[in-house]
Amino acid sequence: MKRSKAEIVREYGPFPGTEQVHGVTFDGRHVWFASGDRLNALDPGSGQTVRSIDVAAHAGTAFDGQHLFQIAEDRIQKIDPETGRVLATIPAPAGGGDSGLAWAEGTLWVGCYQGRKIHQVDPETGRVLRTIESNRVVTGVAWVDGELWHGTWEGDESDVRRLDPDTGEVLEMIEMPSGTGVSGLESDGGDRFFCGGGNSGKVRAIRKPGRISA
Repeated sequence: MKRSKAEIVREYGPFPGTEQVHGVTFDGRHVWFASGDRLNALDPGSGQTVRSIDVAAHAGTAFDGQHLFQIAEDRIQKIDPETGRVLATIPAPAGGGDSGLAWAEGTLWVGCYQGRKIHQVDPETGRVLRTIESNRVVTGVAWVDGELWHGTWEGDESDVRRLDPDTGEVLEMIEMPSGTGVSGLESDGGDRFFCGGGNSGKVRAIRKPGRISA
């Protein structure tokens, strides 16, 4: 397994009125982060929040290219980012113990925190299509370039790890500095991960390790 130390390239926040950062996602222009009763759009260039949507936002956040998806206690809400309107709701697979959220392959991937699992879910019905086991608690979940990554956070120790999506085997681990937790996780599609910082009220950008071509 490949291990590396996280390189934090930028910190955003803490933000006024934000005590917790939960899920994060990226729509190609803005980083959206969940802060309990709001979804907030952050400009990663300026570091400023440019708008917010009043909606329950307790855990993971995802973007499918058109809509935002947000875990709200025991359900997942589909949200129009332009109007802030909730368009549809499906049950969350862990019934309130859900954590990270990602969009890939036309489906939602939902972290189950204490259950140490990631569920692939039908976004229309909430039906669980398959389940991947992890050996640590699961916080944020992200798919990037066909790779499945998730965050973990236990005590003062936190990391971002890449799993084999077929077996759940840990293939790679990026260790965060002690006391620096990862609550949400999303890629910018390039060489950065955006990490929710939980009760620090921050969003951090860390460098995604490059691949060495043969």
